[in-house]
Amino acid sequence: MKIDSRLNRRPLIIAGILLGLGQGGFFDGIVFHQLLQWHHMFSNIESTRTIAGLELNTLGDGLFHVFDWLMTLSGIIVLWLAVKGDNVDLSTSTFIGSFAVGAGLFNVVEGILSHHLLQIHHVKPGVYQQAWDLGFIGVGLLSIAVGWLVLGKDKPVSDK
Repeated sequence: MKIDSRLNRRPLIIAGILLGLGQGGFFDGIVFHQLLQWHHMFSNIESTRTIAGLELNTLGDGLFHVFDWLMTLSGIIVLWLAVKGDNVDLSTSTFIGSFAVGAGLFNVVEGILSHHLLQIHHVKPGVYQQAWDLGFIGVGLLSIAVGWLVLGKDKPVSDK
């Protein structure tokens, strides 16, 4: 399929990555922090078994969700501007691919920073905690790879 090379994919890619980052974070916070209660933002620093620990972890989770909300809001704004642009390629595969890259980037960056470098929490503390932490990053790398492949199939082709 030939795509007009005069159309710009960049705004849609940026919007997709920002939305993927935000939604990846919301998924983590909603599923792992709230529903499964495997960890909270600072659960490796302060246990949630005390009131002070619960307060610190609730604050950390709230700040984490503010970040997710800002990424999502930024993505919506960039998407709105992209849709209004005359020369923007509004391709579904470009958007889905970039969204997958953004969600994967969330896992890789958050996994490396929070689980390994800062060690403020782990995905699922306990016997297999290293495996859960590495699996979290692995899922992110897989999402980036799939997103990259989807983006590659939708590259503009010049009309030579």
